[in-house]
Formats: sequence, C-alpha cells, structure tokens
Amino acid sequence: MPTLNINGTDTALDVPDDMPILWALRDVAGLTGTKFGCGVALCGACTVHLDGQAIRSCVTPVSAAAGKKIVTIEAIGNDPVGAKVQDAWRQIDVVQCGYCQSGQVMAATALLAATPKPSDADIDNAMSGNICRCGTYGRIRTAIKIAAGTVSVKAVAK
Repeated sequence: MPTLNINGTDTALDVPDDMPILWALRDVAGLTGTKFGCGVALCGACTVHLDGQAIRSCVTPVSAAAGKKIVTIEAIGNDPVGAKVQDAWRQIDVVQCGYCQSGQVMAATALLAATPKPSDADIDNAMSGNICRCGTYGRIRTAIKIAAGTVSVKAVAK
C-alpha cells in the first residue's frame, strides 16, 4: 500500500503501484479538482505538481510519486505563487466552462515559480500542452502577466 504525500499530508492509499496518480487522487483520495481529459498526456486537464514540477497525472504511475510531494488544485492557493495565479484568474474572469482551468492554473503556477517574469515565448512554451476548448488563451496569458506583475488589471481594463 503506497503512502503518498498529497497536499502536505502523508496518505496511505490501497492502490496498485501502476495506477495513474489521477485516479488515486480522484477515486481514492476524493480530490476531484484534478480533471480527466484525454488520458494520454496531451490536454493538460490532469496537471498536478510533483515536487514542484507540473506533470500529467493521467500517465504518471503512483510509483513515481514515492517519496515526493504531490500538490493539487485543492492546495495550490496555499502556495504564494499559486495564490497570485488564482487571484489573477478571478480578477479578469478567465474561466468559461472551467473544465481545463485546474490544469491551466497548475501549469501557470509551475511556470511562475520557475520563471517569475516570463516572456510571451516562455508563456507559450509552458502553456502549450494545456488545451482550452473555450479558447480562453488570451485571458490565460493576461492572467499570467498579472500574477507576474508585468501588467496591471487597470491596464487590461482599458
């Protein structure tokens, strides 16, 4: 029975080592903020952090998380960078249907943690694996810039 550190708490889960982290989180730990999208690591809806790195939980086995820390959307607001990202998302109403947004927020937080003042190319590169079928890419980019402090909400409102 693997024990995973999920959002700062060691949690013993009765799951096989080859179960994708996504299903351990959603079906066993009851953390449903992480979404299932494509199931083959192409859409980013299942993005969580594993030791601070954005990973696709739909294709990452539980065994890969042994001794590491998993952070999900449920706890990203406890991270100062994650809190800024969530606040920026709310300030400009990024979300439309919202299905992909937990993955988008997780990817944006990982980007800003590694690159606090990202260029447009940095944003494009980091976010290219996260698909939004509503097409909120422009607002996602703006929210990342607001969270980074490179653009203000007032400048966006003009």
